[in-house]
Amino acid sequence: MDCQQSSEFRVLTSACLLGQPVRYDGQAKGSADPRLAQWREQGWLLPVCPEVEGGLPTPRPPAECQRDGRVKTEAGKDVSAPFYRGARLALALCQRYGITLALLKANSPSCGNERIYSGRFDGQLVTGEGVTAALLKQHGIRVFNESQLDELAQALDRTRPQQGSD
Repeated sequence: MDCQQSSEFRVLTSACLLGQPVRYDGQAKGSADPRLAQWREQGWLLPVCPEVEGGLPTPRPPAECQRDGRVKTEAGKDVSAPFYRGARLALALCQRYGITLALLKANSPSCGNERIYSGRFDGQLVTGEGVTAALLKQHGIRVFNESQLDELAQALDRTRPQQGSD
């Protein structure tokens, strides 16, 4: 994890969205949105990849959430333990730094906040949440994805400490 000691962290952020090559395929999914660069420069973003933090290598076989709550690769290997371990570590970071907002990668079996792949490795998206997104939401953390940056910006504006309010 790329972590500096700061009390300014405000958004737990998927490392792949910040250009770190930590996705299952060894790639990044960096966003060109200038707000991410600005927020990172301000020290507001705490990058994390729950799958890597949970102990999975990069690259790694693709995995999908199953209906029974397990996470499996297409070959049928159960990789639930590192997914859940990474989710707990992400939650611990939020709790440690008082973070109440998260920007996570859409459709990921860890980070998807609205839709995830079906679990059948057929490329179909279904309504659902990844392991980390679900755990964060259960603990009151608002989770956004990269197509919801406008909503995240509004949430940041509402939570920004007011200066000079005498």
